[in-house]
Amino acid sequence: MDTQTPVPMSAKSKSKSGLLTLLVDYGPIIVFFAVYRIYSPKDHASLAEIATVIRATASFMVTAIIALIVSKWKLGRIAPMLWLSTAMIVVFGGLTIAFQNAAFIQLKPTLIYLLCGIALLIGAWRGKALLKVLLDAAFEGLDDAGWIKLSHRWGWFFLFLAALNEVLRHLYNQENGGLETWIGMKLWVFLPLTFVFTFTQLPMLLKHGLAQDAQNEVVTDPLHD
Repeated sequence: MDTQTPVPMSAKSKSKSGLLTLLVDYGPIIVFFAVYRIYSPKDHASLAEIATVIRATASFMVTAIIALIVSKWKLGRIAPMLWLSTAMIVVFGGLTIAFQNAAFIQLKPTLIYLLCGIALLIGAWRGKALLKVLLDAAFEGLDDAGWIKLSHRWGWFFLFLAALNEVLRHLYNQENGGLETWIGMKLWVFLPLTFVFTFTQLPMLLKHGLAQDAQNEVVTDPLHD
């Protein structure tokens, strides 16, 4: 009886899979900023500005759900992190649309960062790495001590982002005409900070057993809200 030897995934297939994963992860946020930029009012009148954010948020929610479906269809799975991020996008996006309030729009990231940070720190304090449940497949080889350290560091980083958002939302808000600037901070400040922080964790992760093949997963797919 003939036996079939599994054929390793080619570099080209891995490249396509990696590109699709990036589109699934970052497609919704790209759509959010694209829609906001297209419909952003020139005079930044309060009602028009909020209406634009609501439209961009609705597009964000729809695209996130599409990304979930595409992940299942093309990649054959839905990562736990994608489930969680999509759920948060839908829940908090729905609240944004329901309230239609600039103050809530700016407070929302603080609430999300606080929720994630506190959950990770409590889990690490109790010896349970919540990140392992969400990212185990992407962090192959990482030992339990590494997971605890990673959860602890991400917990504090999320609290830092919450504090940073509070500072920025007081400096740039609807009252002083800076809401658009604050929205831009998500792309030009928070996302780069997240990538830099993720990159700085590589030495610790490698020390605790992270597989060499998993390094690209860590750097190209960091946690993000």
